[in-house]
Amino acid sequence: MAMGATYSTQSGSLSADLIKDWEVQKETMMKISNEMPEDTFNFKATPTQRSWGEQILHVAGANVSLMQILGSTVPAPVINQTSNSKTAILSALSDSFDFGSAVLAEMDDNSLQQIVKGPSFFGDGTRVKFAYRTMMLTENIYGQMVIYLRLNGLVPPASQ
Repeated sequence: MAMGATYSTQSGSLSADLIKDWEVQKETMMKISNEMPEDTFNFKATPTQRSWGEQILHVAGANVSLMQILGSTVPAPVINQTSNSKTAILSALSDSFDFGSAVLAEMDDNSLQQIVKGPSFFGDGTRVKFAYRTMMLTENIYGQMVIYLRLNGLVPPASQ
């Protein structure tokens, strides 16, 4: 998680700790995503990379698709990968994290440890594996977003 995040003592419950980590990640991602001015949401570090807005939408889409692997009765939000306004993009990101929170709220420690079928690039694994893999993907994108901000002369929230 980002520097500056405050962690309380872990609960000893896998599901409670996972939900806490998910919520901290949402807060971190919403802060960094909001830092870039709207007129630079199309900024790319290089021409072949995703734009700032596309990076955020990638996280939102991955949150939804990967958290669906866990199996849930919660309806998934539709993420419009072509959104181009800051408001719509941040809303999609927030919705994706809210979806993940709702999915995780349905899980207990036993269900998180059950094996589910994953995509071919991950293979099968426990639900908790896929939840943390989703967060790992987001952390990778977060690191890229730090560079995008710095290239625009902006200081990431965790460094302010």
